[in-house]
Amino acid sequence: MNSKYNNSILLMLVIVALICSGIYPHDFFTWFLEVLPVLIGMVILIGTYKKFKFSTFVYCLLAVHAVILIIGGHYTYAQMPVFNWLRDTFDLSRNYYDRLGHFAQGFIPAITAREILLRKSPLKAGKLLNFIVVCICLAISASYELIEFAVAKMTGEAAEAFLGTQGDIWDTQWDMLMALIGAITALIIFRKYHDRVLSRIKNN
Repeated sequence: MNSKYNNSILLMLVIVALICSGIYPHDFFTWFLEVLPVLIGMVILIGTYKKFKFSTFVYCLLAVHAVILIIGGHYTYAQMPVFNWLRDTFDLSRNYYDRLGHFAQGFIPAITAREILLRKSPLKAGKLLNFIVVCICLAISASYELIEFAVAKMTGEAAEAFLGTQGDIWDTQWDMLMALIGAITALIIFRKYHDRVLSRIKNN
């Protein structure tokens, strides 16, 4: 299968998940807020596809991230059923699906940013690249927290499910920490594999 075919399948899977998530979500306002980044991302990726195609590896990661956001939109991050079961079974203090979401918010943008920088800038693989990638991921995480803050101030209690703090006064700090851990983990696990993927693209 060629990469265009694989990418089309990924796009269709995300669209199907998006449509399904809009059927009787927990709250339509929260659903819209949570899936909005997916909609924006899809428009950007489709609009720039002819000028810049990511590796299929990155598109797979982006599809996983989209599904995480879509599921969070349907149930809200504080009420995701599987993580409610984990909370109740293991006597946890909260539903940790939002932690997974913010881990992904660092993990997946790390590889995405790494690919853009390696293919479109003079930067080479190494410590400086890793540092810049982690900084980008932290900037994305902080920006998202500021967006949540702005939405909460403008809409009041209507944004409570969107914030998903679950009574934790340190929720914002935990979210950014999870994004940091996610970014570092992605670089440790996938750095060498990603280099091989990019090498194949370069040689084609």
